[in-house]
Amino acid sequence: MRIDILTVLPEMIEGALHCSILQRAQDKGLVEIQLHNLREFTANKWRRVDDYPFGGEAGMVMQIEPIDRAIEALKSEREYDEVIYTSPDGERFNQQMANQLSMLRSIIILCGHYKGIDYRIREHLITREISVGDYVLTGGELAAAVIADATVRIIPGVIGDEQSALSDSFQDGLLASPVYTRPASYKGWDVPEVLLSGHERNIHEWRIQQAMERTERLRPDIIS
Repeated sequence: MRIDILTVLPEMIEGALHCSILQRAQDKGLVEIQLHNLREFTANKWRRVDDYPFGGEAGMVMQIEPIDRAIEALKSEREYDEVIYTSPDGERFNQQMANQLSMLRSIIILCGHYKGIDYRIREHLITREISVGDYVLTGGELAAAVIADATVRIIPGVIGDEQSALSDSFQDGLLASPVYTRPASYKGWDVPEVLLSGHERNIHEWRIQQAMERTERLRPDIIS
């Protein structure tokens, strides 16, 4: 899989993209992640990517030209399945969306900044808008890192134990059941007996029951 991220602050997410599971996936050759500084696609000597909005609204707006140039340059090298814009008013990102993206060959993620991007970019160049939550970040870089991490970690071969990813919260529409490890008793706090029993069917049923109970209590919106 190939992920190209367009940003004006590449240093904001360089570290996140080059450690832990994301770095492991790149080392294995399962994914290639490239950061592209939008300032390199500007035509002015100041390398500005923003300007004042028409109509006099407060804030600055990312210009259409450097973004169009960047996307055009990338598309001249390969085909892309999606050109994604990280936006607070996009589709809410979830596990099912991460699963879908993990099956694509190549995507572009455009990180928004300032007051937003020239709307013509959204009308003519973007194929999908994604939000990681109902709040506004300084820029779309952190959202891009979230999308990349959630997507890459479920590509087959990235995680050593693939069953681990498949049992994560939201994969089956429920929150994950509680997990425990040694010691079995600590300060009088004991691990549930069923997990120590070795009875696989009972353990499986306990996990389902716990997942359903936690989901109903903590995230009833998922069930509804």
